[in-house]
Amino acid sequence: MSIASRYLAYLCLAVCSALACSHPIRRPTLASGTGSPTGSAYPIAVDVNKVGTYPAWTKSGAGYVYDEVLEYRVWINPPGGGDDYHKAFPTYEEALAFSQSTSGTEEPLVLILQREWIDEPKPGQFVRKNGERLTEWKVEWLVGSKRSPDTIDRFLQEHQRK
Repeated sequence: MSIASRYLAYLCLAVCSALACSHPIRRPTLASGTGSPTGSAYPIAVDVNKVGTYPAWTKSGAGYVYDEVLEYRVWINPPGGGDDYHKAFPTYEEALAFSQSTSGTEEPLVLILQREWIDEPKPGQFVRKNGERLTEWKVEWLVGSKRSPDTIDRFLQEHQRK
């Protein structure tokens, strides 16, 4: 090995060691098991490239469970009047920051996809529904409501006894 090659190898080793020591490894964490591995308090959009492409007018609320988070929305009510419109974000934190720093905005909402959900046509009467459904929810409704294979069956069993 030549002196130049040896010097280059030592230099690379020194740089790599310095970088490894100067930046701690950050492990993904989930806030109370509800967030995403990015450190966000809530799940990030399932496809960040599609954020902002979903229809503005969708269903609102209902369903009890969700399958995917599509985007976080901040609705804007123009101070001088005019039609309301929204701005979309891949994370709740981005939506919240925009909402807090922009006048005429509402609290962030989340647009979700439901492939299977629970309909309540009458108070206390619950029915399983299937098919793709887009709906806006309050962000806090995400906590503990991600659908798993047995979520709806358990919900229906628990509410039949009441």
